[in-house]
Amino acid sequence: MKRALLSTYDKTGVADLASGLQRLGFELLASGGTAAVLEEAQLPVLHVGELTGFDDLLGHRVVTLHPAIHAGILARRDVPEDLSDLEAQGIAPIDLVCVNLYPFERTVGRLDIAWDEAIEQIDVGGPALLRAAAKNHAHVIPVCRPEDYEPVLAELREHDNVSIETRRSLAARAFAVTAAYDAAVAGWLAREEPFPETIVLAFDRDRELVYGENPHQRAAYYAQRGVRTHLLARVDQIHGNPLSYNNLNDLSAARLLALELDEPACVIAKHANPCGVGTAATIEEAYAKALAADPVSAYGGVVVLNRPAGASLGEPLAKQFVELLWAPGYDEVVVEALVAKQDTRILVDQERRTFAGSTERDLARTLGGLLVQDRDAGPDPLDAMSFACGEADAATWDDLLFAWTVAKHVLSNAIVIARDGQTLGIGAGQASRVDAVRIAVERARALGHDLTGAVLASDGFFPFVDGPALALEAGIRAIIQPGGSKRDDEVTAAVRDAGATMVFTGRRHFRH
Repeated sequence: MKRALLSTYDKTGVADLASGLQRLGFELLASGGTAAVLEEAQLPVLHVGELTGFDDLLGHRVVTLHPAIHAGILARRDVPEDLSDLEAQGIAPIDLVCVNLYPFERTVGRLDIAWDEAIEQIDVGGPALLRAAAKNHAHVIPVCRPEDYEPVLAELREHDNVSIETRRSLAARAFAVTAAYDAAVAGWLAREEPFPETIVLAFDRDRELVYGENPHQRAAYYAQRGVRTHLLARVDQIHGNPLSYNNLNDLSAARLLALELDEPACVIAKHANPCGVGTAATIEEAYAKALAADPVSAYGGVVVLNRPAGASLGEPLAKQFVELLWAPGYDEVVVEALVAKQDTRILVDQERRTFAGSTERDLARTLGGLLVQDRDAGPDPLDAMSFACGEADAATWDDLLFAWTVAKHVLSNAIVIARDGQTLGIGAGQASRVDAVRIAVERARALGHDLTGAVLASDGFFPFVDGPALALEAGIRAIIQPGGSKRDDEVTAAVRDAGATMVFTGRRHFRH
């Protein structure tokens, strides 16, 4: 008779699986709470303790760690010496192992978790069972999630066995589950170390994507295991084509900026850069500002609103080609106006996000490696900023901080020209800072923006006077930049001689 061992924390569907296995001629073995569930379902079950001769030990820390269990799982049916060992010890083989693990991540995700409680949620026996079954998958069926119960039963019913292809797939999943579990434990124990000697990360596939950056590249979106939220957590797509790699890349860039803007704000992004940003007293005004900032570049962009979209936004949004629209809510008029456009993907966030600090790390893939750094997020300390020359009234100061915040989210070298809570010109991703200034100025002028009295933000210091000189000639009245150049005195003198204002932040914001 074949035998199945069931030891699950999550009891979802386990009685149905056991019932199906019992009808297929399997003898059922189970531990503790799983055995109780099967007995309640009136299924014949042999308790693990009856097999091993030991009750649970050490407060349930030792239950299945016994040769009668692990030898039965690890024995190779095509190795005579293994079968002889089993016979000599009176151990019968185990042909299917169904295990899911203690909810360690859910437990440590609580804010008030006690150290001892977290430690007791580190599963030892479960991963050992899964790894043993997965290693010997040629002879043992490893099952670790309820979604696999019915497919395994269906294959057993049809073929009285499970194919080697299915077994390998189940084994791979089992090792992925235990690896992710160990990663969560290691990450939690090392959470006070900003850059531990070894980084062990786990990501779960959230969805496959239509393609990558280009149609010939395959792609998928993965969410990091153990984080409280991610880009698409509690986000529903209520209309439009499937999401693409570029959609999500642009959405992430736009949302990271929008999270730092407290007022009603709209961010329009293209190629992971903001191309139009607006803040105002209402979300409708903010959208109008963001679109007017650069309506040409906004075509086919990702639009992120940090307030629900009211009915009056329906017609303006319908007139614009929007690749993806994201907001914490929509008036039905907006949805009705956009549903005729299948190309517009409409996403609604069910949980309003606010800026939650900068504990998350940035990861950048390199050839055979990974660059890891603190995320550059959150407001800069105002007390570290100083006026190199001139002064600023409240409106100018607001514009300077707005431009500075946007510049942080623009690819370096980055220049942002703004006025009255609206970007007017953006120079992004240039090898030369003066070229970034030139592009921002020329772009703003080409779009019909008058730069007289506008402000300019630079993500890095000006190494020469040429960049500020271009800005001042265009009518810029105030500049905000990190400072720290050998020529700060020359740059400051040029700005002072023009009767303009310059602020040093003491902090740069390169983004590559």
